[in-house]
Amino acid sequence: MNIQLSEHFTYRKLLRFVLPSIVMMIFTSIYSVVDGLFVSNFVGKSAFAAINLMMPFLMGISALGFMIGTGGSALVAKTLGEGKKEKANEYFSMLVYITLAGGLIIAILSAFAMRPVAIILGARGELLKNCVLYGRILCISLTCFMLQNVFQSFFVAAEKPHLGLRVVVIAGVTNMLLDFLFVAVLHWGLAGAAIATVCGELIGGIFPIFYFGHKNSSLLKLGKTHFYPKVLLKTCTNGSSELMTNLSSSLVNSLYNLQLMKFAGEDGVAAYGTIMYVNFIFAAIYFGYSIGSAPLVSYHHGAANHDELKNLFHKSVRLISTWAISLFVLAQLIASPLASLFVGYDPALFELTRMGFRIYCFAFLINGFNIYGSAFFTALNNGLLSALISFLRTLVFQMAAILILPLIFGINGIWYSITVAELLTLCVTVTFIVRKRNTYHYF
Repeated sequence: MNIQLSEHFTYRKLLRFVLPSIVMMIFTSIYSVVDGLFVSNFVGKSAFAAINLMMPFLMGISALGFMIGTGGSALVAKTLGEGKKEKANEYFSMLVYITLAGGLIIAILSAFAMRPVAIILGARGELLKNCVLYGRILCISLTCFMLQNVFQSFFVAAEKPHLGLRVVVIAGVTNMLLDFLFVAVLHWGLAGAAIATVCGELIGGIFPIFYFGHKNSSLLKLGKTHFYPKVLLKTCTNGSSELMTNLSSSLVNSLYNLQLMKFAGEDGVAAYGTIMYVNFIFAAIYFGYSIGSAPLVSYHHGAANHDELKNLFHKSVRLISTWAISLFVLAQLIASPLASLFVGYDPALFELTRMGFRIYCFAFLINGFNIYGSAFFTALNNGLLSALISFLRTLVFQMAAILILPLIFGINGIWYSITVAELLTLCVTVTFIVRKRNTYHYF
C-alpha cells in the first residue's frame, strides 16, 4: 500500500518510505564507481586517474538538477500540504521544463570547455587525452542525468518512491552490464565505460518524462503551465544548499586532486578516487534519507502539524547516529579489501589508498548530521540557513583545511582535512538547530 505524506510515521513506516530514495542515491553514485572499477582493472591507472580528475567537474555542471529537485520538491510538497494540488502540478511542470532547457545549454557549453578545463586541472599528455574523451562522451547524457536527479525528489513528493527506485535500479544495472560488455569483453577502453554510463543516464532521465506525462499517472503530472518567476526564485533559494554542495564539492575535490598531484602524482589522484567511491556510496545513504524524508517535513510544516514534525526530527537524528557508527566501523573493516579491489595490481598505490582511507573514514562519524541538517532547513523552506551550512561545509572549511593541514602533516594532512571540516560544520549545524527550534517547533 502507498504511504501518504499526511500519515503519522513510526520507524518502520519512515524507513519503508525513505528506503527507495536511499537506494536510488546509491545506484546513482554507482555509475562512476563501476566505471572506475572496470577502467582501473582493464585499462590502467592513467585512464582511472582521468575519470577521477574529471568527475568533480562533471558533477558540478550537473548541479542544476540537484538544486531544482530538492528545492522544487520542498515547495511543491508544501503546496500540496496547503491543499493546492493544481498549483503544485503547474509548479512541477515548469521546473521540469526549465531543467530540460537549461541542461541542454549547459551540456553543449561543457563539451566545448572540456579540454581547457582538463588542462586547468593539471592534465597533460595521455592523461589530458583521456580526460577530454571521457568528459565529452558524458556530455551526451548530461541533460538526462539532471532530469534523473530532479525526478528522484519528485517521485517522493508524488508518493511514488518505489517507482523512482525501479527506474534508477534499471538505469544502474544497465550501466553495470554495459561496463562489463564494453570494457571487459569488447575492450573499448575508457570510451566504453563512458558509453555505458550514457546509456544508463538516458534511461534514468527519459522514462520519468513519459510516466509523469500520462494524465492519470500520479499525484503529480506534467502538463501545461505558466512561468512563475517567484516560484523559480524560491526553488533556487530552497535548493541553493544542494547547488552549493555540488559546486563547492566539485571545486574542493579538484583542489584535493591538485594537492595530491603535487605530493604523489597520478597515484595520489587514483588513491583519492578510490576513497571517493566509498564516500559517494556512504554519503548517498544520508542524501537519500534527506531526499526521502524532506517532502514529509515540508508537508507537515505546510500543514502546521508540529507534533509530527517533532516526531520526524527526533527519529531522524537517532537513525543517523546509528548509521554513523555502523559506517565508520564498516569503513575500517573494508579498507584493505577495497584498496585491493581497485588498485591491488600496484603495491605502492595499494598502501597509499589503504592508509588514506583509514584516516579519511573518521569523517563518516560526523558528515551525516551535517548533510541532514542542511536538507532539513531546505525542507522547511529556509534556503538561507541550508545554503550557509553547505557553503561552510563543502567550501570554506574544506578549502582552509586542504590548504593548511598538508603544510603541517604532509600528505596525511590531505586525508585529515575532511574530518576537520566536518567537525567545524557540525558546530554550526547544531547552533542553527538549537536557535531555530522555537520558530519551526521541531523540539
